[in-house]
Amino acid sequence: MADTTYMGPIPKPTPETRPYWEAAKQRRLVFQACDDCGARYFYPRPLCPGCLSRAVRWVEASGRARLHTFVINHRPPRNYPVAGPFVIGMVELEEGPRMMSHIVEVAADPQALQCDMPLEVVFEDITPEITLAKFRPRATA
Repeated sequence: MADTTYMGPIPKPTPETRPYWEAAKQRRLVFQACDDCGARYFYPRPLCPGCLSRAVRWVEASGRARLHTFVINHRPPRNYPVAGPFVIGMVELEEGPRMMSHIVEVAADPQALQCDMPLEVVFEDITPEITLAKFRPRATA
């Protein structure tokens, strides 16, 4: 079911990003890997950024990550109706690629965030076609 409260920008899938969005809809996080040089990367593109090979494939991520860096934003950008504070982070997937994402479930105490803390992916349906991957602090066992 889509979140009827979401008012942010809606991503528009392209031929290069469509597999990513289709996987997200299925609650799977994917990234690309190059079969020629072994590079693993995110954001989706038709050529490897390391060697420019077209021999790229989709790889499913575990969903586990670490918080590389972050910003606590108290004032949303113009025309972006999100209540502050909200956290944007650069996360490093367990498999290596880094991606930017919202860090959620920290609104009560965003100051408790620390670089290198363990995270896990969560998904939010924002339209019938688009599901966003976001990250939250991972519970430690």
